[in-house]
Parts: sequence; structure tokens; C-alpha cells
Amino acid sequence: MDKIFTRMGDGSSIWISPDEVRFELNEGTLDAADRAKISPLGKEELQHLYEIIALPVNAVSIKRGQETVTSSDSGAFKINYQANISLDRATAIMVHEKVLAADSLDLGNIDYSYKSVKAILHDEAKVMENVQLCAIMPVLYGAMPNLGLYTRPDGPVENWSELLPLGKIKEARAAQEEAVELAVKDMVYIAAGMHAAGADGINFDTCGASGDADVLAALMAIREIKRKYPDLGVEMGMAGEFILGMHGNLELNNTRIAGLYPHHQAELAAAAGVNIFGPVINTNSNRSFPWNLARTVTFIKACCEASPVPVHANVGMGVGATPMTPVPPVDAVTRAAKALVELGKADGL
Repeated sequence: MDKIFTRMGDGSSIWISPDEVRFELNEGTLDAADRAKISPLGKEELQHLYEIIALPVNAVSIKRGQETVTSSDSGAFKINYQANISLDRATAIMVHEKVLAADSLDLGNIDYSYKSVKAILHDEAKVMENVQLCAIMPVLYGAMPNLGLYTRPDGPVENWSELLPLGKIKEARAAQEEAVELAVKDMVYIAAGMHAAGADGINFDTCGASGDADVLAALMAIREIKRKYPDLGVEMGMAGEFILGMHGNLELNNTRIAGLYPHHQAELAAAAGVNIFGPVINTNSNRSFPWNLARTVTFIKACCEASPVPVHANVGMGVGATPMTPVPPVDAVTRAAKALVELGKADGL
């Protein structure tokens, strides 16, 4: 009875002592503080986290009056591939709105990348138009920049992941720069079509999956979209807590993109015109849930303090302290959500 039930980062259940929970919390916040050069959580905040984890119930919730909103990436597919219920995208969005009470959702193609949508924009725009006629909640069109799709053999530019191991640094950088130009054109083109179809916004999801050039492409596209369509909302969600320097020398607004952590990512995103920023903190499946939670809250708190725009912290499988498992356990998900709102001060999830 002196043990507390919690999880590992892979979702497996464990029972550990109160002292072990406190130790893991302290180690987690110190890890985040050291990596991003931000302040660790204080004693009262760590005590609050401890109390959330130690609650002897399955699901928890936030305090009354601290309710927040949610947004979603690829939400129209989740009923299909997670609940295994066959629904078309428009119907799935209606279910999310009228049954699950989602605050917003995005419509996207099953191949969730902007380059793949370019050839079928006319079809996707029609689906968006039909959804807008039925939905009350905001519906965004979402996809990933996915710069890797622009490399050979499927794309027109050389593959920098093949060039870099060969020591061809200059060629690898040139290929990424060429891919950025192509991706920006495609993303602005698709945003134009969705704006005409009545979309409430555009969701740039998993930005940075291909490194700093991937982030640059998204930011440049967002800047151009906001210039052309200032009324079109833009949400930007990241791929990881740390932007990989696949190129290394790319900058925007005199800021080097490689190596940025969430609190600096948010500032750069806001300057480009982003309306909602979605930071990602990666879950370490070999560490405990308390360790991951304290680490995540530390990052998100610093991000919210620095961000000029609302922050919707990513809380899904493998991110936001949520265990890396296809169906994350409700005890971990609700505790992560509660902590990110009450302590991290997230504007949404």
C-alpha cells in the first residue's frame, strides 16, 4: 500500500515508492532545464505534480474554471485506424463534433503530406466545401511539409540523407534548399485552394521531421499565406522538441533554425504569422511517466511564457509525456493533460 501506481514511457505499469516518484520528477525537470537552458520546476510545482501522479484514481481532470480547448491533427482518420470503424472523412468529422465534442478538427488526405495533395487539390477542396456546409466547429486542412518526398526517386532533388554519409555536404545543403523552394510553392498553392473552399485554417503538422530545412519551408509558406490570406488561421505543430540540423546553416529573421527548443521555436513561428503553436516534447520510453511528465511540463511552461501566440501542447502517443503505445492508457493521458494545463499553462491541447 505504500507504492504508487504509474507507468513507464512505453505504457507498461509499475508500482514505485513516493520517494522514487519524487526522485523521477526532480530528474526529469533538471534534464529539460539543462538541455534547453531554461528554469527547472520549483518545489511547489514538483509537489503539485507529485499529487497529480499519486491520486489513487484512474482518470483525473483539471480544476473547475481551468477548462481549455483542443485541436487535432489528422483527426478525420482516427476513428478509422484507431477505433477500426469505417467512416468517410466528412462523417468522422461530424462524429467528432456532435458526439465527441471536439473544439476543432482538421481534414486531410490519407497520405498526410502537402506534396501528395497538389495533384488532387480539386477533389480535396470539394470535400472541404461539403464539410463546411455541415460543421459548426472550425475545420482546418492539415498535412505535413514532409520535405523528404521531394527527393529522388519520387521527387526531383537529390537525397541529402544519401549525400551526407558520402561527405557531400555542399551538395546535400543545395538539395535541401531546392526542396524548400518547391515545398513552399506547393503549400501556398494548396492553402489558396482551401481558402477558396471555405477552410477555417491550415494546419502544418509534424514540422521538422526532415530537419531544419523542413521547418524553414513551413515558416516561409506560412509567411506568404498570411500575406495573401490574413483571415486564414494557421496552426503549426512540431515533429520534436529539438530541431535537427540536417542543413545546419539555415536562418529566418537572423535566427538559426537548427538546435532550437520549443520556447525559441514559438517565437520564430509567431513572427512568421502562426496563430496557434503546437510544441512537441518527446517521450523517452525507457524512463518513467513521472520523469517524462516533469520534463514535458518544464519545456511547455517555458514555451508558454515565451510565446506571443496560444500554445497547444501536443499530447499523443509518444509525445507530451504520453506513453509510446498505440492506445495510450487513460490514467497517463489525463494526468499529462491536467499537468500541462495547471502547471505548464498551456492554452490548449
